[in-house]
Amino acid sequence: MSEETNQQAVAAPAAAEVKKAPASLRFVIGEKLGMTQVFDDKGNLHAVSVVKAGPCKIVRVRTPERDGYTAVALGFGDIKESKLNKPDAGNFKKLGITPVKHIKECRIADVKGFEAGQIVDLDAVFRAGDYVDVQGKIKGRGFAGAMKRHGFSGQPASHGASDRERAPGGLASRRSLGKVLSGQRMAGHYGFTTTTVSKIEVAKVDAANNLIFLKGSVPGAKGTIVSVLETSKPKKRITAAQVQKLSASKAANIKSAAKKK
Repeated sequence: MSEETNQQAVAAPAAAEVKKAPASLRFVIGEKLGMTQVFDDKGNLHAVSVVKAGPCKIVRVRTPERDGYTAVALGFGDIKESKLNKPDAGNFKKLGITPVKHIKECRIADVKGFEAGQIVDLDAVFRAGDYVDVQGKIKGRGFAGAMKRHGFSGQPASHGASDRERAPGGLASRRSLGKVLSGQRMAGHYGFTTTTVSKIEVAKVDAANNLIFLKGSVPGAKGTIVSVLETSKPKKRITAAQVQKLSASKAANIKSAAKKK
């Protein structure tokens, strides 16, 4: 037996040891890499956000008997064991998995078939045409004024009132109270809050490189950890009828533009 054949025989059992998570888990976590543009099969150009979603491994499975609810905790990103505190290091050692940097739970109806150490196959979870919800923390902007924070239009820039152009205006609504009511929109800390963008279409899935391309923007700056899960909206996937309708509409627009010229 040659040396190359011997190496393949040794590598084969190692590859078989990797356990895949059931495809019923429609949830991954990843890192936002930024935005780019891709062409679809019909030659249309789309602006997409690129998320490195994996490899994600199952860290813990929540059961009703032990935890009171059913959920799966996914881990993403490696971290040195020396950077963990003793309780976390002991948990990972007890589970028999390598430590992960980011952990996020997702509640599911049935946890049958899930176990710690399984790897989520991105190609089996999402495909082009699926609709997903993306959750993450938006950019932090520090202390911001009322116009930037709440979208106020400002006050008239006339009659020499130069110091009132970006002022929020009156704050107290009642004379008798003599105070600002709770919930009044004022200047304050803006950004770095958890936000969800609903129903983004999946443009492309690159399972070999653990990349998922989403049409449009997702919360956060480059490097933000985001959660990608199946949309909570009624329609979960784009249909063939929708594709035909969009293609026909685009063809009609091109024809109309040609006639005008």
